[in-house]
Amino acid sequence: MIERQEGQRVIPFPHGGIVVLVGPSGSGKTTLLRRLVQEGILLQTEIVSSDDYRSLVGDIDFIDWKGHPREEADILYGDYQLLSKLAFEAMNTMISMRCRMGKLTVVDATHLLPEYRKKYIEMAADYDLPCTAWVLDLPEQILLERDKGREMPRGRQRVKAQFSQFKRSLRGLRDEGFDFKYVLKETESVQFVRKQNELLIEIGAGIDVIGDIHGCYDELLELLDQLGYVADECGLYRHPEGRELISVGDVMSRGPKSLDALRFWKRHSEAGISRMVDSNHGWKIARYLGGRKVTLSHGDEKFAAELEQYALAEGEAAASKLREELKQFLLSAPSHLVYGRGGIRQVVVAHAGIRDEYIGRESKRIKDFCRYGDTDGIEGKGAPVRKEWYVQHDSGELIVWGHDPRPYPTLVKNTVNIDQGAVFGGSLTAYRYPEKQFVAVKAHRDYAQDPDSPLIRWERGRFSPPNLRKFVEGYSVMTAAYGELSVRGEFVKAAIDTVSHFTIPLEDLVYIPPTMSPAPAVSADESYLEHPREAFAYYRKQGVETMVAEKKHMGSRAILMLFRDKEAAVSYVGRRTLGTIYTRTGRAFFDKETESEVLAKLNADLRKADYFVRHDTDLLLLDAEIIPWNLKARELIASQYAHVAEAAVMDRGHLAEKLREAESNGRDVSGWVQEMDKKLRNARVFCEAFQEYCWDVSGLEGIRIAPFHTLAHSGQSFFDHSHLWHMEKNRELAGVSQLFMETEYRTVASEDDEAEVIAWWEEMTENGHEGIVIKPELFISRNGSSMIQPAIKVRGRKYLHIIYGIDYLQPDNLTRLKLRKTGKKERHALMECALSAESVERFIRKEPLERIHECVLAALALESEPVDPRL
Repeated sequence: MIERQEGQRVIPFPHGGIVVLVGPSGSGKTTLLRRLVQEGILLQTEIVSSDDYRSLVGDIDFIDWKGHPREEADILYGDYQLLSKLAFEAMNTMISMRCRMGKLTVVDATHLLPEYRKKYIEMAADYDLPCTAWVLDLPEQILLERDKGREMPRGRQRVKAQFSQFKRSLRGLRDEGFDFKYVLKETESVQFVRKQNELLIEIGAGIDVIGDIHGCYDELLELLDQLGYVADECGLYRHPEGRELISVGDVMSRGPKSLDALRFWKRHSEAGISRMVDSNHGWKIARYLGGRKVTLSHGDEKFAAELEQYALAEGEAAASKLREELKQFLLSAPSHLVYGRGGIRQVVVAHAGIRDEYIGRESKRIKDFCRYGDTDGIEGKGAPVRKEWYVQHDSGELIVWGHDPRPYPTLVKNTVNIDQGAVFGGSLTAYRYPEKQFVAVKAHRDYAQDPDSPLIRWERGRFSPPNLRKFVEGYSVMTAAYGELSVRGEFVKAAIDTVSHFTIPLEDLVYIPPTMSPAPAVSADESYLEHPREAFAYYRKQGVETMVAEKKHMGSRAILMLFRDKEAAVSYVGRRTLGTIYTRTGRAFFDKETESEVLAKLNADLRKADYFVRHDTDLLLLDAEIIPWNLKARELIASQYAHVAEAAVMDRGHLAEKLREAESNGRDVSGWVQEMDKKLRNARVFCEAFQEYCWDVSGLEGIRIAPFHTLAHSGQSFFDHSHLWHMEKNRELAGVSQLFMETEYRTVASEDDEAEVIAWWEEMTENGHEGIVIKPELFISRNGSSMIQPAIKVRGRKYLHIIYGIDYLQPDNLTRLKLRKTGKKERHALMECALSAESVERFIRKEPLERIHECVLAALALESEPVDPRL
């Protein structure tokens, strides 16, 4: 690194863009670039030379046509012109590619004519990069002397012609559109330096990005307190871990304390502990402060009023000084910021969003996009029509943005919107990275008092169909229980196909029951594949002290959404209905007539018992099992179980009979007889196993519903309640309607309890019941910060004949089956549990349909991902 001498001229290289060298042959362009490569200022690959490209194209960098007869000179001159034309075509293609990558390119050519320079100005602008001119202006005599010493001199006449053209060209250079221009009379004493990209910043200890404040200064201080920031003796808020505060802009306007909020960010930015990006309101206020004629509207007039009050209180001189300081602060705000580690981009912060190709670059076009987003004209009420730029985001960085108020943080394709409309009575949100956590405070009131605020418009559009383009290539969902989880595009597409063709209406589809996994470990007992001991051991290892063991009904999973009356349903699903009943894949459980009968019966029973009044709710949302199994599985039973069982019993019975005849005739087939008798018993067990769960149903007679999770009432979910509470609710509902049935369960808090549950399980499964589900006491339980399995199913030996085949207990078969892997199933169970809880929470908060649907669709997508169906 060369140290700068006092008074030495310093010229910076931009971090990316095009540097156009301008000067006649012999002005020292190539010599200067060689020096800069030797000093480590430039990379050789950053230099693109017309002479080099002539050599690449035609094996020579110059053709001298002087001193030849006229006929020969014309031919040589034509060859040189073609060589130059092709060389520049190839060279410009390379420069364009480097611009696309955001690289620095120095173009070594004479560029004596404006039209030659114009192409690079336009090319740089196309890629939102700066274009700089370095003009090497040396005396004509030096150029002539240097040409004499060249290996292939251009000749005195050519040099003088170039010099003359160069001087004429300089007159208009100022107005050609270069971002920067440097005229060099000599280069030996000039120091050249590389500028770093000021948009790229190391994450350090972490960042806290604050959404649109809009003058909600009191809420800002409350949020900082929640984030752990503490005011020092100078009143600056610092984090004890050295985290950095970032604002997505729009810190002023609309709200009550815009001046305080803007001065806060100015002071903290000057102290080097915060940053703020440019924004639409910030840009307008900056122009207003600079004396530009702008129309103050949409709350900007409130900022002007605060400044007037400041002038009255502090005097016009102080107000004028403050205006200038605030103007400079706002004008210096970058369009966006890029945070990373070790030069790898991770997080981008922009006010209204950013396109992938703009990241890390700065231009007027990029600044406008980051201020206003992707807009398409103005709607009837004067608001911009906003296009969904984020659905095109594919470059990998997490983009955090605001500008477009939404009731809750919105994640789409690795973008996070954190403008929750604080000034409209919503919340002020912070996004913490790398923790990927949201922290929010509720606004003290609706400061804007806008009857057509974005939050109100969101409420009006609650039931608008979701934009599937946001989801189809894969997306992420932020859940309270699990954090951020992602689903892949190919599985989303399969889920969308299901939703498009087979499911109930989207507004009714609010919860997909999570899958359940067996215990991670198979039974240590050589006679069993699954056993309660392994489930108990898993939960004990996770620190669970109390468990609940529930009898597992062999029926079909169902979700029941029940309303107090048809009018009560309107605010939840947008239409009059008593409710809906659907399967775990989102399809209607009953035909319309049967569903109407079931809903009417349940509604009458619940109202008769004053359930809705006693619990002050318009809604009852249940996760249940509906039996008998053949209500939904009749075709499956007939095709896969009944015919197989009948054929197996008949075939094996016939073989057993023939073997016994052979044995009675003196043949030594006793081993075969024993083997076939055992296989015949297996076939009969298989036959009994599925028939245990089937019976004839006539109308409502014979239908039983076992609700094991009371998911929600109006405005309240019950995921924070214990499973013992849920079982008590099950008992209460069983007493309300004959359609509801109670579920047997046991509490497990000691080794004695475990032994009792094992005996219970062995007895019921030997009698043909499916088995039990063992759950931790709390619906969502953790070991430290990690979720643990919400439920583990333990199926009986007889029942597993249905799942793994008639002869699965044969020693060789059982040994092989015990090698099964449950990891993927366990992961799905955790993610689906988090998604299911999240979708219900959003539903009872009456969030927009799209917010609920992204959880439901993700759960269905996970179900589309291949997992061993026997687990």
